[in-house]
Amino acid sequence: MKVGLISDIHANRVALEAVLDDMPPVDLILCAGDLVGYNPWPAAVIETIREQEIPCVQGNHDRMVASGRNFPGNEMARAGVRLAREQLSADQIAFLDGLPTERHVFDGRVKVVHGHPADPDHYTYPEEFGPDLLGEESVLVLGHTHVQHVAETSEGVIVNPGSVGQPRDRDPRAAYAVLDLDSISVEARRVSYDIPQVEQATIEAGLPRSTATRLRDGR
Repeated sequence: MKVGLISDIHANRVALEAVLDDMPPVDLILCAGDLVGYNPWPAAVIETIREQEIPCVQGNHDRMVASGRNFPGNEMARAGVRLAREQLSADQIAFLDGLPTERHVFDGRVKVVHGHPADPDHYTYPEEFGPDLLGEESVLVLGHTHVQHVAETSEGVIVNPGSVGQPRDRDPRAAYAVLDLDSISVEARRVSYDIPQVEQATIEAGLPRSTATRLRDGR
């Protein structure tokens, strides 16, 4: 059985479409959160996720939009939350609010969280990928850092598929992964997308110019 893994789409419709077009045939797609924030298409991303029936967990940007709160200090993040609240319908906000903080699928063999199994807001970078993160599951999927990484441990596999919509590992291509649940192996994948189109739409939406320009550097 093959499972597509995505995370941190951040309202980047163009990148999401590129990932879905590039993804090989899979039996299911899972998302580790942050559908919205930063980029200019929060509604389109949510509707794609709903139409494709992709199980998701709630990311910190999803939670901020749903809760009516906002981030302190980071204007790029704050602007993305404001835009999402302006554009999303009550039904779409309720969808974000109803997302769980973790999911267990395939009879508990796969666990999906956003940041860390014990703390959804913790940035779990590759150096922390160890067997202590795993519980009963064979595969732990997480996001939040926007850094693609796969670690095979004595207890199972930990994978961050990377960010679809705002990679921060110095590779600007949209990131995702494919899990082979039979062999418990993961293929990390990247695909190019039309970054200039997203930059232009981001600026036209009144979002910070730095939100647009960071995409070309993958940071």
